[in-house]
Formats: sequence, structure tokens, C-alpha cells
Amino acid sequence: MTAETTTKTPDVSNGTGRRKTSIARVRLRRGEGRILVNRRDYASYFATEKDRLRVTSPLKATGTSEQFDVFVRVSGGGTTGQSGAIMMGIARALKKYDASFDDKLRAEGFLTRDARMKERKKYGQRGARRSFQFSKR
Repeated sequence: MTAETTTKTPDVSNGTGRRKTSIARVRLRRGEGRILVNRRDYASYFATEKDRLRVTSPLKATGTSEQFDVFVRVSGGGTTGQSGAIMMGIARALKKYDASFDDKLRAEGFLTRDARMKERKKYGQRGARRSFQFSKR
């Protein structure tokens, strides 16, 4: 009794991206290229061109920017961290949708988690590294 396995592409693909303190939950669906971030168009959500380019870069790298609608729920952090988290979430969703995108996405660095976080403040100091001003007298 052998079951035939068919490689059918899924209707919807999900991916989670993280950057600094931001977490993005991404849902990819076949469509005409709309990108909604927290139910708003991504162009109005992100004020700077740098963040908008970062969000669309995985779709452009794979040549699928007009084939998918992207729905994102993002929370935490600022705009830079959120755009980085969305970029990673879209890349992971694309990889789950079609495994052949893995090499392109990995070569561009979209699937690599950026582990840099803010260093914690230490006791007896003004900040993470900055000490209080020293007074000799």
C-alpha cells in the first residue's frame, strides 16, 4: 500500500520574522501584489524609503512581487526593527511556499536572523557602558 505524494503548492504560506524587539507574523497568499502591514498599506505605514525597500526586497529577489498578497501583523520595536522582521518573515514564507527559493533568499541574507540586541544597563553605571562622571575632588 503505497500512497502517492503530490507536490501541490499551498494556497497560503506563513512565516515569522524577528529583529531586535520586533516580531512580525506574515501570511502570503496568491494575489496581485498588495502588501498590508497592520491593515494599512505598507507605503503609508513606513515613512522612509529605506524601510519600504527592505520590506519588498525578498519578493523582488525571487521575482514574485506581482504574484502574492502579503498580510503582516507586526508589534514591538521601531520602524527599522519592524521592517527587518517583516523582511525575514516574507522570506521564510516564500521558502515554505516554494523550496527552490531557498538559495536566492539565503544568498541575499534574508533568512539569516540578525541577533544584535540592545545591551542591558548595568548597576552603578549610567548606561550599558557609560559610567557616571568621575570627580577627583
